[in-house]
Amino acid sequence: MGLLDGKNALICGVANKKSIAWGIAQALHAHGARLGFTCLENNVHRLNKLASQVNSDIIIPCDVRKENDIAHALNKVSAVFDGKLDILIHAIAYADINDLGGEFISISKSGWSLALEVSAYSLIAFARYARPLMNATGGGSIITLTFSGGESVTPGYNIMGIAKAALNMSVRYLAYDLGPENIRINAISAGPISTISSMAVEKFDIFLRMVEECSPLLRNITLEDLGGTAVYLASHLSNSVTGTVIYVDSGTNILDPPSIAHRRFKK
Repeated sequence: MGLLDGKNALICGVANKKSIAWGIAQALHAHGARLGFTCLENNVHRLNKLASQVNSDIIIPCDVRKENDIAHALNKVSAVFDGKLDILIHAIAYADINDLGGEFISISKSGWSLALEVSAYSLIAFARYARPLMNATGGGSIITLTFSGGESVTPGYNIMGIAKAALNMSVRYLAYDLGPENIRINAISAGPISTISSMAVEKFDIFLRMVEECSPLLRNITLEDLGGTAVYLASHLSNSVTGTVIYVDSGTNILDPPSIAHRRFKK
């Protein structure tokens, strides 16, 4: 028996087979969860091929900048899952690439709004529309993805650091609101891992090398590591865990951060 047998899960944010969201989807499926997905319209065909590997044909186009799209997506999920949702995976983040590099002080107002809307506000909107579906099952688990750049300066991360900081606090406030309804919400702070999104971060290879050479476990993390943590947070094993950030980073978060900002990035 799997830890998630009979559970319904909605995965938001799979871009390709290297996505953290895909690693989580595979782990949830392996433990018995029934999966549905949301994605941008132009990614539906690619996601269809992946979804078939986890016995799912539930692909719902959704542009999170349009709240009506989010409401429509959850209405479709309700219809497919008989009004019940147990697990929501929020793995959505975006910023204009021009607002990642260079000096943070140069961030544009439009870039600020875009990153915060897509990367942080979308979690609140998804939680709001998922709430009645989770109430129908007696509770649920919402899991989002964050990064240490939301807590301390990560050169080349810039506006996404602000977005992740907003996301982290949103997790705490949502946990306070939804806790009485037995709806838990937590964030996984992933260490550096090669994805399409991470490749947009300036000199990302340096961070990968730092984890491998300096972390307590002396290794980089894998999609399987993240998937296992998501299964824990989605299952009864974490029944009393909410409003927290769990670090999956080979222990890097316990170290005094080296001053790489000055050593490697400053000219």
